[in-house]
Amino acid sequence: MAYWLFKTEPDEFSIDTLRVQGTSCWEGVRNYQARNMIRDEMKVGDHVLIYHSSCKTIGVAGVAIISKAAYVDHFQFDPESDYYDPKSTRDNPRWLMVDIEFVEKFNRVLTLSTLKAMAELNDMPLVKRGNRLSVMPVLPAQWQAIQHRVSR
Repeated sequence: MAYWLFKTEPDEFSIDTLRVQGTSCWEGVRNYQARNMIRDEMKVGDHVLIYHSSCKTIGVAGVAIISKAAYVDHFQFDPESDYYDPKSTRDNPRWLMVDIEFVEKFNRVLTLSTLKAMAELNDMPLVKRGNRLSVMPVLPAQWQAIQHRVSR
């Protein structure tokens, strides 16, 4: 099993949205490095931290699991979609997505400032300057440190 962090803007999709839906596709990833992680590394059963960004309280809001492995993101073919990519074809699609399933909403958001203050997370891409990826791996020790901090 692997661990991941997915960034989302809660005005568009939040841990509460996922809780209501139960399961949702994680569409709209338009970065090749993130796409390659989805394609090559993510597996059913992997755990995901849902991270709220571009909002009042930025941080980790809950947990999901990957419930369906990588498949073609059909939004890339829809001209009405924000995720439309006119250079992508059905014969050679560029973008993939996974499905995620709700597991848990934390009692409180574990804020970015708290995450940055945790020595166990110093090597985590999220807390380093300039990291803009919406999907990133989380090491097992980092996952455990976050879980421990949330349970306090």
